[in-house]
Amino acid sequence: MSSLKSSIYPDGDPLAVVTAPPPDESPLERDERLSSEKAAQKRSDAIDEEIARQRIAEKKAPKVVKVLLLGQSESGKSTTLKNFQLINSPKAFRQERASWRAVVQLNVARSIRIILDIMTQAHAQQTQRQHPVASSSMSSFESLQRPDVVYPTLTAEHLKLKMRLKPLLQVEEALLRRLSPGNTVEFEATQLTVPTSLPYPDRNYKEPSVNSAVHWKGAFGRLLTPNEQRASFDSEQGIDFDDPKDPGLVLHNCREDMVHLWNDPTVKELLKVHKLRLEDLSGFFLDSLDRVTALKYVPSDDDILRARIKTLGVSEHRFRLKAGNMVSHDWRVFDVGGARSLRAAWAPYFDDMDAIIFLAPLSCFDQVLAEDSSVNRLEDSMSLWKSIVSNQLLKSTDLILFLNKCDILKAKLESGIRFGTWVISYGDRANTFEGAANYMKKKFAGSFKTNSPEPRPFYCHFTSVTDVKSTTHILENVKDTVVRKNLQDSNMV
Repeated sequence: MSSLKSSIYPDGDPLAVVTAPPPDESPLERDERLSSEKAAQKRSDAIDEEIARQRIAEKKAPKVVKVLLLGQSESGKSTTLKNFQLINSPKAFRQERASWRAVVQLNVARSIRIILDIMTQAHAQQTQRQHPVASSSMSSFESLQRPDVVYPTLTAEHLKLKMRLKPLLQVEEALLRRLSPGNTVEFEATQLTVPTSLPYPDRNYKEPSVNSAVHWKGAFGRLLTPNEQRASFDSEQGIDFDDPKDPGLVLHNCREDMVHLWNDPTVKELLKVHKLRLEDLSGFFLDSLDRVTALKYVPSDDDILRARIKTLGVSEHRFRLKAGNMVSHDWRVFDVGGARSLRAAWAPYFDDMDAIIFLAPLSCFDQVLAEDSSVNRLEDSMSLWKSIVSNQLLKSTDLILFLNKCDILKAKLESGIRFGTWVISYGDRANTFEGAANYMKKKFAGSFKTNSPEPRPFYCHFTSVTDVKSTTHILENVKDTVVRKNLQDSNMV
């Protein structure tokens, strides 16, 4: 073997062949090569020195606090992360408004598309009843119709309205292309309601998602020099209102029709028949159309918190935080995708976390997983909580439970949806927010006590993370708790 290597590489070193100078190198070329190698070595040495300095600084500085956000898809992880940003990096938060404006516009277009899809189903049923056709010639779409479900009749005006709103479908596609210019937009089916209560149980709505590794937030911002700035460009918010491709122009022109559609009694009845409450979904803005479709609309902090764009993969955000009167700490907050296919990515982050914020949305008691329509979402949260609590790698990690989306839970119960219908063990207890929320808190606490490998405190908060004021107070308490524990572990208190 050695003789073979010697025959191929005379010096016995394959790298020598790669690094050797060209055999016909001139003196000038040699000087240029040596100068280039010297500059490259200087850059390499500078990088090594900077890495060494950072290591020394990290050793002297307070320990980095690492927090992991966990929970199923649409549990509120990204909204919690946005709250961290708003509280601790408000300037950076403001600089992203241009991209969040696009997400709000996407949310509006998607909500309208869902309604238009349901109108299409209703019209197909209406046409089928008026002009019966042989079952063999029915389209696959028409074959989904069930005779026991009768939609309200759509008028000619409804159909004209539907046609006038069709440009919003192109707006949705354009926004998706711009949010993810590298064709990295992916779609995941999101089952909006319980299949057994739907007239069309196989009907899924595709939710767009972007990869967290792609810098999609820069897609709508423009960095202009002072000479390039125009009166229509909001330099603080990063929004170019003169952009001819601005989807806001189409949304603005369709505003009256969208308002008419959302307030139409027949459309309300269609949604009721479909057992679909759009107002309970993330990214709902149809009650604010006059404001969010204005030509120079800039999203408020509340709008950004409510905006919904599904991210895939793991995103890391760094903050410099100060908890109470204690020393400032560098925080790293990790947001990991909650879809079933992404949960395998959680494990590598378990070993050195200071705290895990686990979000369990209580409002989803009457919904099922998009990935498995046989699994109730609240039941899935309980199962996930148990697996996190019992994990040996996390036996010394603080677990902080956010029983989230309490505002939506309260609205659902007040609308007449019975908690006990879906959570059988709740029985015939009072159908109130206080009763249902406290019942679930006891269930999660019981699982925590039973499955935790070691005794540890149970931290639980009722949250509506789109509510800035209350969430700010809760996150301040979380910061104090985590930093105090961090200092205790470091023998500094």
